[in-house]
Amino acid sequence: MSALVITKDNFEQEVMKSDKPVLLDFWAPWCGPCKMVSPIVDEIAGEVTDSKVCKINVDEQPELAANFRVMSIPTLAVIKDGKVVKTSVGAKPKADILKMLDV
Repeated sequence: MSALVITKDNFEQEVMKSDKPVLLDFWAPWCGPCKMVSPIVDEIAGEVTDSKVCKINVDEQPELAANFRVMSIPTLAVIKDGKVVKTSVGAKPKADILKMLDV
């Protein structure tokens, strides 16, 4: 299973109203480090059941990237109960990404 694609149309329902912590991966197709993180995020999406894993293409969703003040990608953020509880910028190994979900 791959990560859920988030747009401004489904953001409120899928992220802000989620009853589980949400891992957001802000990425772009031209970003080298994003290409390293993307398969890891997809892998995590297929493994975790107590969290939701989502991706936001910053080129297609610039307003969401701006709302989260994303300046560099990949940026990972964990949202719990509608609030950002953790953020990380840059490529990270799988273990570090999974630790972010320990909220």
